[in-house]
Amino acid sequence: MKDAIVQFVADIPHELATVFLSMIPVAELRFAIPWAILKYDMHPASAFIFSCIGNMLPVPFIILFIRKIFDWLKQFKLLHNLVVKLEERGLSKQETVKKYKFWGLFLFVAIPLPGTGAWTGALIAALMNMRLKDALPSIAFGVFTAGIIVTVLSLLVPSILGF
Repeated sequence: MKDAIVQFVADIPHELATVFLSMIPVAELRFAIPWAILKYDMHPASAFIFSCIGNMLPVPFIILFIRKIFDWLKQFKLLHNLVVKLEERGLSKQETVKKYKFWGLFLFVAIPLPGTGAWTGALIAALMNMRLKDALPSIAFGVFTAGIIVTVLSLLVPSILGF
């Protein structure tokens, strides 16, 4: 799978590859921005824009459809436990979102650490039955903020380490 992704990304324009890389769960823009800047030598503003666009593309679909997809996947014995774990993980992070609403979801998405981000934020919103119009602005603002943080770190860390 990894080799297929690497080959696919190598064969398409860098901008489109950056959008695609930022759509991948877990990696998201935390991976796409440094990759675009360091591997593709893309201008940081372009890396930021293409990564934010790509990171936001799956969000409405996750919010609108993930519960139905999870219900369907639970019918398969092989996938049932995985889906339940994903639901439990998403629901375990809902307290902050419930308490602080817009800002809770924003903070969860904005902090660019493993286990946070647009995918998990959208999953939490979906599992909490948040409306798209309420969740989307918070997640978008969080993605924008995380993008700024990752872009700055992508510029600072290599220069500090002497790359």
